[in-house]
Amino acid sequence: MDFIERKEYLDWLIRWKEQQIIKVVSGVRRSGKSTMFEIFCDYLLQNGVDAAQIITVNFEDVDYEHLTHYRALYDYIKALILPDKMNYIFLDEIQHVEAFEKAVDGLFLKKNCDVYITGSNAYFMSGEFARSIEKVIATLQV
Repeated sequence: MDFIERKEYLDWLIRWKEQQIIKVVSGVRRSGKSTMFEIFCDYLLQNGVDAAQIITVNFEDVDYEHLTHYRALYDYIKALILPDKMNYIFLDEIQHVEAFEKAVDGLFLKKNCDVYITGSNAYFMSGEFARSIEKVIATLQV
């Protein structure tokens, strides 16, 4: 049963791949959001995407604590973007970043950035996120 659900989630990510929208995966803690990103990254690698095109930041990892301000995050990712290729940007548990909407909006504006984010239900369901991101989003509930 779990395999079927994960396949459905992977199919959802594949369906929205490279669409000019922000892909949001939300769910309770430990529901498999990060795992879905890992599975999707493996799919990308198996389907011709170079590892350098994939940028992943998990904000529950202390190694990325220095990126918890939107400007630091934006500058970090901008330096990694390959200008002549599509870049797949995965921001896991984005609610840990102060004013993250500014960084996400800035990345979203770039035509060669495909943006995926995760966050807890508590934050995304609160309405704060929906009010602050004015772009079209696609949301998957895990």
